[in-house]
Amino acid sequence: MGLAESRHASTAPGGTVPAARPDRLGGRSRSRLPSESRQGWTVPGGTSVAARRSSRGELSVHLLGRVEVVASGAPVRLGGRQAQALFALLVLDPRPRSRDAIAVDLWPDAAAASAGCLRQALWLVRTSLASAGIDPDELLEIEPDLLGLRRGARIDLDVARFEAATKARPANAEAAIATYAGDLVEGLGHDCFAAERERLSDALEDMLAIAAQQRLADGDVDGARDAAERLLARDPLREEAHAALIAVFGETGSRSQVARQYRRLQDVLRRELDVDPLPETDGAYRRAMAATYDRSRSIAGSRPTLAGRVSQIAISA
Repeated sequence: MGLAESRHASTAPGGTVPAARPDRLGGRSRSRLPSESRQGWTVPGGTSVAARRSSRGELSVHLLGRVEVVASGAPVRLGGRQAQALFALLVLDPRPRSRDAIAVDLWPDAAAASAGCLRQALWLVRTSLASAGIDPDELLEIEPDLLGLRRGARIDLDVARFEAATKARPANAEAAIATYAGDLVEGLGHDCFAAERERLSDALEDMLAIAAQQRLADGDVDGARDAAERLLARDPLREEAHAALIAVFGETGSRSQVARQYRRLQDVLRRELDVDPLPETDGAYRRAMAATYDRSRSIAGSRPTLAGRVSQIAISA
């Protein structure tokens, strides 16, 4: 369950930023690559014990954004998109599986040629690893009918670090956001990654929502605005992001921006969902408007008066 689905609100300067209703989040049930099979991958503060037998198999794998593989600080060039797709699939789901199943996952529209595509991609992966000083037989489990990664393989995987940050209690939103360099395997159009890409994207959106609230509570108005705007760029229906921006504009004293953001929220909710903002959001809007009014009165009251000085200047003249 994501932050917004819990319906818990966070207190921040200018009022409470409400969590949005589940039906405004897009939290969906979907099939995905089994993350539990990645539990041996290394994350900060932990290592894969079984993999300590050899440093030759240590790899840093980045799948958030473009696929990048690094061995001992040097990039490993995997030799093309098909090899990248195969290696990414094996890292995300390292369990030994039938070659036929893997081939169909990667090339569902080329059933007759999929076995040949798999052989070519596997050859490229093995050659690339060997060229980087990695023994492919220590990393890959290759059988006549099965293909996967060895359980002793040691991999520092950015997806594993991202998921560890999202599942911490409380969630480490800042670490998760910093790790998320881009959507999963950007540039690879294989459908087998779509569900996992969407799941990780949803998790990032939850982290951005948490970060916006936390930063606002900590007085980091600019940081809160950045997180909220990034979230809205990904999902304009995330109500808590609109509410965070309303609170931000209330803190900065921009009455017109508060009103404009609230109208944008009203418009998008009515157009897309035929609903009105939550009562909590209405309350945040009223508090933000009141804050801008109080701020403008405070500024006006602090301005120095020149009436006396003008009279003195006139007399002396």
